Amino acid sequence: MIRKHTPEDLDSIMNIWLHSSTLAHPFLDATFVDKVNHDMRTMYIPGSETWVYIEDNTIVGFISMIGNEIGGLFVLPNHHSKGIGSQLVNFIKGFHEELEVEVFEKNVIGRAFYDKYGFKLLNTYMHDQSNQEVMRLKFNY
Repeated sequence: MIRKHTPEDLDSIMNIWLHSSTLAHPFLDATFVDKVNHDMRTMYIPGSETWVYIEDNTIVGFISMIGNEIGGLFVLPNHHSKGIGSQLVNFIKGFHEELEVEVFEKNVIGRAFYDKYGFKLLNTYMHDQSNQEVMRLKFNY
């Protein structure tokens, strides 16, 4: 089941983000991760339209949207490759004519998902705060 998040979901969302981000982003500096953790809790989740995926009464994934941009798409690692990410993207596609997302070039997991889904490269740039190359992708349907 997919539903809009509530403030009570924040701890579950943060837990999913921490476990998934640790797996997908081992190349990120701990100081940067700590800052993102704080910003996720105080700015990004409260300032975005976030939907959660629930399985057996437990939140196992979420997608956060800022306009037509996927600000975050994370699924608990033990629930990867079960179609949850695709279901979340399919759900939010109904609200947007096109989707964009940014993914770290070294994020093999995220890049494989977006490539399989059909996102195409728009450009790349150096993300100053993380000192990492970022890919901006777009999906038209």
